[in-house]
Amino acid sequence: MWTTEQRAELDLFGRDFVDDPDPTLRRLREHAPVHHDPRTDLWLVSRHADVRAVLADQDTFQPDNALTAVTPLPIPVLRVLARAGFALPPTLANNGTPSHPGLRRLVAGYLTPGKVADAVGLVEGLAEERLAEVEAALEIDGVADLYSLLATDLPCLVLLHMLGITGVDVPRLKAWSTASLELFWGNPGQQRQLELAAAAGEFHRWLADRVRAADPAGADLFGALVAHRAPGDRPLTVDEAAGLCYFLLIAGQETTTQLLSTLLDRVLRRPELWRRLAEGEQGLAEACVEEVLRREPPVVTWRRITARETVLSGVVLPAGAKVLLMLAGSGSDPEVFAEPSDFCPGRPEVRRHLAFGFGRHFCLGAGLARMEAEAVLRTVARRLPDARLADDGRPPMLGLLSFRAPLRVAIRTT
Repeated sequence: MWTTEQRAELDLFGRDFVDDPDPTLRRLREHAPVHHDPRTDLWLVSRHADVRAVLADQDTFQPDNALTAVTPLPIPVLRVLARAGFALPPTLANNGTPSHPGLRRLVAGYLTPGKVADAVGLVEGLAEERLAEVEAALEIDGVADLYSLLATDLPCLVLLHMLGITGVDVPRLKAWSTASLELFWGNPGQQRQLELAAAAGEFHRWLADRVRAADPAGADLFGALVAHRAPGDRPLTVDEAAGLCYFLLIAGQETTTQLLSTLLDRVLRRPELWRRLAEGEQGLAEACVEEVLRREPPVVTWRRITARETVLSGVVLPAGAKVLLMLAGSGSDPEVFAEPSDFCPGRPEVRRHLAFGFGRHFCLGAGLARMEAEAVLRTVARRLPDARLADDGRPPMLGLLSFRAPLRVAIRTT
C-alpha cells in the first residue's frame, strides 16, 4: 500500500528520494502510475508502457517545456538572464516545430557511427592520461577520486572534438554547465538562483559571440549553424544557434560524466565483476553499461506538456498538464524486465530501456555515450585491476530533477 501520508511526503528533491529512489518508484508503478505531485505541479508517469507511449505521441505530449526551469525563476533572476540576452527558443529537446528535423540532422552529422568508432582511440588515450593522475594520487594519498580525476572533463573534451570546437577553457565550460543544470533542474533559493543565472548568462553570451564570429564555410558546429537554413530558407537567428549549442554542450557531456560516475561506482561494488573486466572478458563492459543505463540512467526523468485533455492509464490529464516521465522507474518495471532490482549484465532485451528516450527525440549522443562508457570502463579495469571502493557507504549524490549520479568515486588499490 501507499498511504495518503506517504504520498504527501513525496519530495523529488528530498534526500531520501535522491539517495534511494527505488522504493518510491516502485510504489508509484504499483499504486499510482500517473500521479499528480502538488509540490511541483507535475504529473509523474512511471510505468514503462506509459512512458513509451508519451514519448511516441508528440502531438498530444509536446516537448515545449523540456528546458523550462522546474523551480520558477523570480523577476530579479529573469532580469539577470535578460541583461545577458539569454534565450532558449525551440531547437532540439524543446522543439516540436518543423525546424526540428533539419537541426537534428545537422547535429547527427557530427555523431555518425563511423565518427564515433574513429574516436575510440581518443577516449582510451584520454582515459590513460587521467589514470596516470589517479595512480599518482594513489601513490601519495592512498586514495583517488575517479569522479574528479577521470569522469569530470573527459566527456567534455570528447564532445568538443566531435563537434570540431577549439579554443575552449574546459574548466570554465564545466562550471557554466553545472551551474545551468542546477538553475534549470534544481531547487535553489533565490540568492543561489541569482548566482547560477549569472553563470548561465555568461555562458550564453560566450556562445552568441562564437556564433557571430563563425565562418559559415567552417567545419565546426558554429559554422554549420550559421550556414544552416531553416524551413522557408531562412538563416537561424543568433538566439537559435546559441540556444542549440547551450543545450548540446551541457547535455552532450554532463550526462556522460554522470554515466561514467554511476557505472564505475556500481561495478566497483561487485569485486567479482571487476575481476572479470580486468581479465578482459569479451562483451562484459558493454553489458555493464546497458545494465546501468537500464537501472540507473543519468537522465532519470524528462518532461512533456499536454496539448489537449487526454487519458493515460485511466487518469484524465487536462490540457497544459506538465508531465514528468520517470525514465529510471520505467527501467525497473517488472512487466518488461525480469527481476528488475538485480544487477544482471547480459540480461535479455536490456535495450528495451528508455534511458535515451524514444521516438523523434531519441538522444542523438546515445552511440557516443555508450562508446565512451565502454572504453573507459575497459581501460580503468585493465589498468587498475586491484581497485576497490575506499568507502562502502553511499556516495554523495547529484540530486536534480532530471539528473542523478555519484559525485565521488573514491578508490584504493591496497
